[in-house]
Amino acid sequence: MINITLPDGSVRQYEKGTTAMQIALSISEGLARNVLAAEVNGEIWDASRAIEGDSNVKLLTWNDEKGKSTFWHSSAHLLAEALEALYPGIKFGIGPAIETGFYYDVDFGDREFSSDEFKLIEDKMLELAKQKEVFARTAVSKADALAFFTEKGDEYKLDLIKDLEDGKITFYTQGNFTDLCRGPHIPNTGFIKAIKLTNVAGAYWRGDESRKQLTRIYGVTFPKASELSDYLKFIEEAKKRDHRKLGKELELFAFSEKVGAGLPLWLPKGAALRQKLQDFLQRAQVKAGYEPVVTPHIGHKQLYITSGHYEKYGADAFQPIHTPVEGEEFFLKPMNCPHHCEIYKTKPRSYKDLPVRFAEFGTVYRYEQSGELHGLTRVRGFTQDDAHLFCRPDQVKEEFKKVIDLVLYVFGALGFEDFTAQVSLRDPENRSKYIGSDENWQLAESAIIEAAAEKDLPTVVEYGEAAFYGPKLDFMVKDALGRKWQLGTIQVDYNLPERFELEYTGSDNQKHRPVMIHRAPFGSLERFVAVLIEHCAGQFPLWLAPEQFIVLPVSEKYEDYAKNLLESLNNSDIRGLIDLRDEKVGRKIRDAEVKKIPYMLIVGEKEVENGTVSVRKHGSLDLGSLDPQAFKELLIKEITV
Repeated sequence: MINITLPDGSVRQYEKGTTAMQIALSISEGLARNVLAAEVNGEIWDASRAIEGDSNVKLLTWNDEKGKSTFWHSSAHLLAEALEALYPGIKFGIGPAIETGFYYDVDFGDREFSSDEFKLIEDKMLELAKQKEVFARTAVSKADALAFFTEKGDEYKLDLIKDLEDGKITFYTQGNFTDLCRGPHIPNTGFIKAIKLTNVAGAYWRGDESRKQLTRIYGVTFPKASELSDYLKFIEEAKKRDHRKLGKELELFAFSEKVGAGLPLWLPKGAALRQKLQDFLQRAQVKAGYEPVVTPHIGHKQLYITSGHYEKYGADAFQPIHTPVEGEEFFLKPMNCPHHCEIYKTKPRSYKDLPVRFAEFGTVYRYEQSGELHGLTRVRGFTQDDAHLFCRPDQVKEEFKKVIDLVLYVFGALGFEDFTAQVSLRDPENRSKYIGSDENWQLAESAIIEAAAEKDLPTVVEYGEAAFYGPKLDFMVKDALGRKWQLGTIQVDYNLPERFELEYTGSDNQKHRPVMIHRAPFGSLERFVAVLIEHCAGQFPLWLAPEQFIVLPVSEKYEDYAKNLLESLNNSDIRGLIDLRDEKVGRKIRDAEVKKIPYMLIVGEKEVENGTVSVRKHGSLDLGSLDPQAFKELLIKEITV
């Protein structure tokens, strides 16, 4: 007999070789009908795989993220099976689950493929799903795996097998389709009830632009047809909120091929929005004891060799800038922290001086692959709301907690109320990706975990997500549509102070190393603005809106009154404009609605006679006639709240 420990801590005994599905059946048939896979001692397994020893087991359903991932990975195999049946002779790359759905990279040879064929493929997938084909796992030797795909003529699978270790290779078969895969998979295809192929794109094999471009087919599946209907409604709403679409409509930002891909141009309204965000955080930072600094956009190559960024991020940096001096190289800075370390070193520091907090809205540059660029969320030049705190080891936890308070203040002011704090730690299986001693890593990880617990943050732990120089606390924010975004981040770093030989004189009159805390509540202004646009659908909080009101005179006869009204409100630090176009007031109102301007002030004969304004709020809410002073007080109250 073996002991199986369930998530609630209860322990049950089963015969050796029992499966997760049998465990589910022993609990209830209803549970068993919904089990997709199982987490066994931290690894995801097929529900049909035998468990040979004492284990911690969590049964995974559609309600678990890892259950969904298994469902979508299995759906990728179903897509491949349907494609092979419809297009004999095609070849396959990889087919993973992604955040929502899955994709498969396919080589159609000389055949042209388009989304017009999606319906044909969806129907075939549903036909195969109804057959309830079992996903069967088979262990194979490397020689047999190579022989199988050599006979099939699939060079992409052969390329993958070359990198695999003999004895750890598995195939999965469902129906007439066999694939190289480590799994896991759902019990059978019958769980898949609703299918939608969503997009087709090009993807270079293994991300290498020198290799063949494959066809990447994206899709999503669900265990109920109603869930697909809900998802399609969600997608339509997401399209309306797309920050690229709204950014253009609201005249916030633009891109130019002549300037370069991934390098955003902030238009006047977008620049105003961005400046308001900077001013907001700058005030909070000064109040919290931060000192503003400014550093260059470039740095000497040796700076980034010292910091370790050259070794870790060299491939993602722009090419070096060569000066007239032979051998001298500069880089567009990929990070601000090495520059701040050098600022710290400009004068001797005492234990009484610490903590020192340097803050900068610093623009950095990374050469992201062109296929990964996406609006403002993935760019090549972006501004971080960066700060670096240098403190004594005994101050780390308290400083970390103060940064958490600052992040929560930012989120609260901008309406991000649903978030999880992700404790991002080292990959325990691959320590080579990180710099620094195990002792320093353990100290840093403990400080983060304790600080998060003392602030009662809802947390999850993710291994392998740490920065190369230290662990971090990443804030995963859900927007109005329930999508997760990584925004604010806080990191503890014992390594850069070592690499830059930073020091302070302690109370014992000896030299000591400070600890460094990296933090960015926004993350980057570009990404934060993109998420904010989609979260509020372009209807910014009044204090942040580039234009808080617009004056709409009914005709040119009332323009003088309208101009005086505008001037009076602008003098009260309320931002607005006037629409003097020769258009009917109905058209002006519609255009103001499209631009999502919070308030419209309509001025006609009655308003001029009475010295009032007719106030209309965005969303067709008529507030009636108000005295200009009353309107001013209304706005100031809303901005203050």
